[in-house]
Amino acid sequence: MRTILVVANETLTGGPLLERARAEAAAGELRVVLCVPRRIPTHGTFIYSDNVYEAAQVRVDLARGVLREIGIDCIGEVGDPDPYAATMDAIAEHEPDLILISTLPEGESGWLANKVVERVSNATDTPVEHVVTEASAGSPFDVTLVVANRTTNSDALIAELHKLSDAEPSDRERLFIFVVPIEGGDAIAAKRARARLTQVVDRAKAQEMPSAGMIGDPDPYTATMNALAFFDIDEIVISTYPETRSGWLRADLIERVKKSSGLTVDHIVAEPASARSGA
Repeated sequence: MRTILVVANETLTGGPLLERARAEAAAGELRVVLCVPRRIPTHGTFIYSDNVYEAAQVRVDLARGVLREIGIDCIGEVGDPDPYAATMDAIAEHEPDLILISTLPEGESGWLANKVVERVSNATDTPVEHVVTEASAGSPFDVTLVVANRTTNSDALIAELHKLSDAEPSDRERLFIFVVPIEGGDAIAAKRARARLTQVVDRAKAQEMPSAGMIGDPDPYTATMNALAFFDIDEIVISTYPETRSGWLRADLIERVKKSSGLTVDHIVAEPASARSGA
């Protein structure tokens, strides 16, 4: 069985890369190894290593699912933040027959600016092929970023996601990526955010809404902007308590994200449990 090493980040589920993998699979039995270098966040003064790892792992899991749907055996791993080091580590471990390095076009790709493809080619006898993919080109997903914490599992939010999921169908599958900021920033807050994330992802999947997620920076604006850097997002949903109860609204989160992202931002208001029960 031949082994192909695929090294990519933003372009991991792009059409050109998937077509190249499909062509290789048509030539005979094939195993694909995915290597996704961790991407250092662009926002915030403190780097939460678990969040960085999770963002890359979400990419790995999504790409594995796409490849397995088209019949390609696939494993994946999160690599070193340096794409050259991540590639060389994966080469040493998996001894591939071919290396596909997928990047954005010249001028948009930091990997090309740092000559990653050239350096890997010079460092190994294994054939190296560069696959160029425009952002979102051929992606199988329309991606909605959902940012919430205390309202993560509210009925109001889930109902809105159902509306989006049931909207006019396109040729791409709707995917929800949840980000739950670690309100407080300590270990207990991280566990609480993780529990909320697990519950909402499980709930969405049980209702046939493809979903993935990660916990994020304690500051919801930073968490949102980092997610936009990690993933190719089509629209954003932010869920909060009403204005009188929401620190996010007092910090003008919705308008700040709209202005910075240039994307459509839907704001979903969910009542606290005490208000819903009439307490």
